[in-house]
Amino acid sequence: MLNLPVRLTRAVFWLSLLGATVVCLMPVAHLPSMFNWWDKAQHALGFAALTGLGLLGYPAERWRVAAGLLLFGAFIELAQSATGWRRGDWLDWLADALGIVVVLVGMRLLPQNQPTPSHTGD
Repeated sequence: MLNLPVRLTRAVFWLSLLGATVVCLMPVAHLPSMFNWWDKAQHALGFAALTGLGLLGYPAERWRVAAGLLLFGAFIELAQSATGWRRGDWLDWLADALGIVVVLVGMRLLPQNQPTPSHTGD
């Protein structure tokens, strides 16, 4: 995994989460009226990025990061439904979940950094 300062990665994670909240609740001029693959891909990619940042900042809290982001995605869809200018879509939430799962599975498949044994004389 990247060797960045924990405080920096945590700050970037929380600022990204705040930015995602603002962008997701901003009014938009044109909302698609039917299923849009690019919209779903954006959700999956966005939540994959948030998951990666969250895991960099909180490496020992993998399941809390994932559960928190799932709840965040559900909150965003509910909040969008409550506005007069956005429409919540549970397929968007499923795309969010897919992005989270892809990163979690990918992290499991990557080789873990393991310390090399030191040899002190034979």
